[in-house]
Amino acid sequence: MTLTPQFLDELRARTLLSALVGKSVKLQKAGREFRGCCPFHNEKTPSFYVNDDKAFYHCFGCSAHGDAIRWMTDQRGLPFMDAVKELAQAAGMEMPAMDPRAAEKAEAAKGLYEAMDAAAHWFTDQLMGIAGGEARAVLERRGIKAETAKAFGLGFSPDSRGKLKAQLKDFGDPLLVEAGLLIQVDDKEPYDRFRGRLMIPIRDPRGRVIAFGGRVIGDGEPKYLNSPDTPLFDKGRTLYNLDRAAAASRKSGRVIVVEGYMDVIALAQAGFGEAVAPLGTALTEAQLERLWRLSEVPILCFDGDNAGQKASVRAAHRALPMLAPGRSLAFVTLPPGQDPDDLVRAKGPQAFEALLGETQPLVDRLWADELASGPLGTPEERAGLKKRLADLAQTIADPSVRQEYLSDFRRRFDAHFAPPPRVWNAARPAGGAMRGGAMKGGKWRPAPPAGGDHPQAQGVKASGIDPILAKAVLAGLIRHPAEIARHVEMLGALRFAGGALGRLFEAVIDVALEDQALDSERLRTILAKSGFDQMATDLLRADATPYTFTQKNAAPARVSADLHEAISILVARPEVDGALADATAALAMRFSDEAFERQVSLVKERHALEARLANLCQANEDARTLDTEGN
Repeated sequence: MTLTPQFLDELRARTLLSALVGKSVKLQKAGREFRGCCPFHNEKTPSFYVNDDKAFYHCFGCSAHGDAIRWMTDQRGLPFMDAVKELAQAAGMEMPAMDPRAAEKAEAAKGLYEAMDAAAHWFTDQLMGIAGGEARAVLERRGIKAETAKAFGLGFSPDSRGKLKAQLKDFGDPLLVEAGLLIQVDDKEPYDRFRGRLMIPIRDPRGRVIAFGGRVIGDGEPKYLNSPDTPLFDKGRTLYNLDRAAAASRKSGRVIVVEGYMDVIALAQAGFGEAVAPLGTALTEAQLERLWRLSEVPILCFDGDNAGQKASVRAAHRALPMLAPGRSLAFVTLPPGQDPDDLVRAKGPQAFEALLGETQPLVDRLWADELASGPLGTPEERAGLKKRLADLAQTIADPSVRQEYLSDFRRRFDAHFAPPPRVWNAARPAGGAMRGGAMKGGKWRPAPPAGGDHPQAQGVKASGIDPILAKAVLAGLIRHPAEIARHVEMLGALRFAGGALGRLFEAVIDVALEDQALDSERLRTILAKSGFDQMATDLLRADATPYTFTQKNAAPARVSADLHEAISILVARPEVDGALADATAALAMRFSDEAFERQVSLVKERHALEARLANLCQANEDARTLDTEGN
């Protein structure tokens, strides 16, 4: 079928737009136009106008704009072709001829729609009759009002193998089997699919019944039974209540996804008409696309149990490849063991509205799930977390969103595993002394903190200082002098064995603390006057040390965290090495379980320090890789 521009123009001309819009919006005459409150956003003062002469509507509040076809697709939520067909029928226009196969398919579908509609009416009659007493009692216990049951077309299927078949005999068994209303096994006589169940009609975006969900009355399995896929019904592409929720979501500006039929019905009764549900399966790509037509950030509100939370994570993973700028998901975490139906019945709509005001972004849900997926105590486990996060981000097709996720995950990882920052009070007390040190020979000398504030810095042995790491730390301080004040107390715990490296260290501290606004170039100029020019130059060579804080253009936040970690390791290693030597000697003199455990514990500490140092080197490699990819 081909829809020509001439056909569409004629369709618009034959459609009185004010009459079409007036079916769902209260309009008042305003000159040559009609005015009313916009159905696409909440407003008290009318700013929505309909112009029949120009055949368009426009809202001066939210800029919604369109013609009759756009009204049917945006406000009613219909697919384009369905919108055109419905308008054409109302206008008395014949749709362009279809090819024979398409016409035959449409005629067959017409019979299926009629059968489903007849079944829905019969189920509703059964609910209201004598046979439906137990089903009505179920609805009462769940707090579903009679008017709500009527609005959703709820019904009841008697516990019989042939009552529906007999009622719809005029349609013929083959059509009823094709519609999913009867079951046929081999060549045996077909029988009713739904027996002894509360019946919930499933509708397409045009409001036509295309399938059913049946909830068992009392005990029995399965608890819910859905229609099979048919020419009318594809459960992977259908969302329950989409026909009613489309208009409500455009008014509220959101769409809420819950797990089941009864959650949708309970929320609608509580005033949340924008709720939909998948049909017993995880959210599919097709369902996500439908949701994004209604809202850029649908809200997933699955049950608070483990199964519900796992379902939300599966949906998050499935959505990742489809993300785009502005298009994402948000999540609501319900109290453990509760679903939306439980919550609104126990605490009322205000409790659910409060949860909707505290949604969790998609990136937060992914990060929290990966962080809780296993232990993270070893470098290998942390590397596994980093890889999983990177793999998730790489599934995103949109390059800009993918890069943002890579950056965000990296920042979260660095912040989560970075050591806590130390705060240095640079105020100089009266009397010439500074906190954490003392004036000697006219110069301030940092000293170890008193009272055990830094237990890892106590008892450091000068002979245990790692010269390679010490050179790297010194290069980092020269490159980033502002970091000296932030780490001065820990630096005061370091005791070099002397020599040129020790003298340079003291000179750097002295100069930087006298002028805390000093930059790297000025610091090097001052050091050169003291004879340290060549040594500082050698330390700052690009290939001298494999750490981020020795690099000129490294990110300031990364520099501060990595430098703090390096200084912590530099301070702790001599203490651990000394204690390990003592423990080994004690074990050699006299074996005991306590002495052995002490040695093993210190060996593990030593390995942990080595792993932390290796992570610092890896952090620099990762940063360089990211810079290369970014360029």
